[in-house]
Amino acid sequence: MKPLETNQEESESLALSALVWVLQDEDRAQRLLALTGLTADDLRQRAGERGLLAAVLGFLEAHEPDLLACARAIETTPLALVEARRRLDGGEIES
Repeated sequence: MKPLETNQEESESLALSALVWVLQDEDRAQRLLALTGLTADDLRQRAGERGLLAAVLGFLEAHEPDLLACARAIETTPLALVEARRRLDGGEIES
């Protein structure tokens, strides 16, 4: 099992990649803002914060087609995105 710090860094990296993917589509980006209550300023100011990154991944989890499409686009698995959200939320992942 990898050290927790490495897992945390990987989770943050995956979440940032997912955020970029979400923001590439105007409709999807607007849906993210509407459903999470975030603003464009929040995204700019807090893009590296664990809570915001977890919210982005939670947004994807809530809509399976987006979760699957994002995973394909950033060359990972849907499970890796779900696990990353759990780590960012402070949850433990069993190996």
